[in-house]
Amino acid sequence: MDTLLHGTKNPYYPGLPATSPQPGRVNIIGAGFDGTACFRKGARFGPAAIRRVAEDLETYSPYLDLDLTEVGPFYDLGDLPFGASGDGEADWLAADEAFAVLTDSLDLAGQGVKFLALGGEHSISYFFVTKYLRDFPDLLLLHLDAHADLRDGYLGHHYSHAAIIRRCLDHFGPGHRLAQFGIRSGTREEFTWMRENGTRYDSLAEFSLFVEALPPDRPVYLTLDLDFFDPAFLPGTGTPEAGGEDFLTFIKIVKLLQTKKLVGADVVELAPAIDPTGNSEVFAAKVVRELILALHGEGTGHVG
Repeated sequence: MDTLLHGTKNPYYPGLPATSPQPGRVNIIGAGFDGTACFRKGARFGPAAIRRVAEDLETYSPYLDLDLTEVGPFYDLGDLPFGASGDGEADWLAADEAFAVLTDSLDLAGQGVKFLALGGEHSISYFFVTKYLRDFPDLLLLHLDAHADLRDGYLGHHYSHAAIIRRCLDHFGPGHRLAQFGIRSGTREEFTWMRENGTRYDSLAEFSLFVEALPPDRPVYLTLDLDFFDPAFLPGTGTPEAGGEDFLTFIKIVKLLQTKKLVGADVVELAPAIDPTGNSEVFAAKVVRELILALHGEGTGHVG
């Protein structure tokens, strides 16, 4: 398969560059786009910032007691190409088409391809989540975020970052499920929908019990908007919301996911220029390190 990807590949050590998705492996892919961002732009620089910082991170996680050098090979595919027309919808659709060409012939479940996407704004998650929904009829979508993202489009963008979960729900089948934690901002209608459909968990204890009780063979995809974290810890994001979580809360969740069938994930909405200290990109890079390790976890979705 000829690569449809571009961009400087600067993988986490000891990750390897690749030009196509590798079966049975974790595949990092960047998606630098912020064409529908409605407050503060800059998330298009997120993938490059995370990779740049990753060079200087320790490979060992004291939280998971694992080292990137101890897990199986993982790969960095570079970045999805986005159009440069200035029309956010058109540029987004161009990348959606490129991802479809790259992955339509893949059977993620059968081939064990695991994607870890680096955003970019949250709308890029659609590319990955909808592919996983097609290939896993019983997929559980875990959504960690400050915002419900259940609007039916926003500011003229059908595929807005504020509508990503609604657009993914358009592709849900009877065996799919959504679970949300950290949500603290949205419209009355969004909160009513979450309450009526039982998707939102109010506390870490409640959410942890739900994840812990998951069958070990239930495929799980995690979409993580970095504004899930309180802006006191991670200010470098486009739509910060007070009252968020901290890094150790995230680690508690990752430890649970490490024992489950985690089949893919994305980390979105890092806007590095908003935080001139550089702390937010280091924070995000460590989040990604933990997810690389969790994707090599002990559940039935384990990759060697």
